[in-house]
Order: sequence, then structure tokens, then C-alpha cells
Amino acid sequence: MTRVAKIAPEDWDPRLRAAMKPEDRTEIEQGMIRFLAHCPDQVLGMMQFAGALKVHRQLPEKLVELVRLRVAFFNQCRSCMAIRYTDALEDGVTEDLVCSLERPQEAENLTPAEKAAIRFGEAMATDHLRIDEAMYADLRKHFSESEIVELGMTCAFFVGFGRLAATLHMVEELPDAFRREGPVAPWGEERVVVR
Repeated sequence: MTRVAKIAPEDWDPRLRAAMKPEDRTEIEQGMIRFLAHCPDQVLGMMQFAGALKVHRQLPEKLVELVRLRVAFFNQCRSCMAIRYTDALEDGVTEDLVCSLERPQEAENLTPAEKAAIRFGEAMATDHLRIDEAMYADLRKHFSESEIVELGMTCAFFVGFGRLAATLHMVEELPDAFRREGPVAPWGEERVVVR
């Protein structure tokens, strides 16, 4: 059961309803907004930031999705792990790639750039102070300065809001594999595809 009351879309601030269009989305697609709607001004700002990360993205959707899922594992954000985004699937994310996230640095089907980005995201989620010049030098082999900054902001968003989502315990609509007690993983489990 969730730890903060859900707000039904018909009770959302009209600006939030206009921005989100909840009538066109499933409950899972409405996601955290159902809970964050308690603070409409803040959630509208968060949506603007998330939208800017998405709309102006330089990094491949596939890479971002792989990083998102690896971060979600460390956050133990069940809703994050259960979801696969359509644009990432269209960009080449497969469940074989997702399964590679169990041991990404050993995976033969991940590119060196994907491994570097995943390693950075993992460090952001687990021990950001171990990110040193060597890790940035590795990123520079594959990404421009603006892509590295984008990766950092994207990881910060995933880590922070993923941890908040995990504490909210939004599991009611998730497949059974993500509702059970104890740690779960995004690989080898049921999933939900969303826009």
C-alpha cells in the first residue's frame, strides 16, 4: 500500500490536468503525479525539468533507458523497474539487454559507451564520491561535454525521484513480481510498456 494518499485526476489542479492529460493515460502512466499532485506548483516545475531532459535529449533513448533501469535497481524503485518506455524499445532496448544489466560490465551485448554511462549511473546511485577524473575520462571517450552534463542531470533525476518513488511504495498496479517482499530486479521479471 502506498504511504501517501493518491489524488484522483479529477481532483488535480487544473494546470496539472492540462499538462498531464490523465484521461489519456493509464494509472501506471500517471505514475508519481498521482501522489505529487498534493504540491501542484512543485510538480509542474518537476515536469518542466523532466520534459526538457526528454525533448532536448542528445543521448540515445536506448542508453538512457539502460541507465534508468540500472539506477532503478539500486533505488529499488519497483514502478521504475516494471516499466519499459516505448521510445526506448523502438530505439533497440530488448529484454536481453535488460538482462545484461545484472552484470553490465561483463555483458557482450552492451557497447563501451553504454557500459561507461551505466557505470556512471550506478556510481551516482550507490557512491557518487567514487566518481573521479578517471571515470570522467572514460566518459569523454564516448560522449561530448554537453552529453556528459546531460547524463549527469538525467542520473540525478533518476536517483532522486526514483528514491522518492521507492519510499512511496507505489505497487498496487504493478505485476505480481514487483509487489512481493524483498529486493527485486528489472531483469527476468514481468514488465509494463508505457509511452
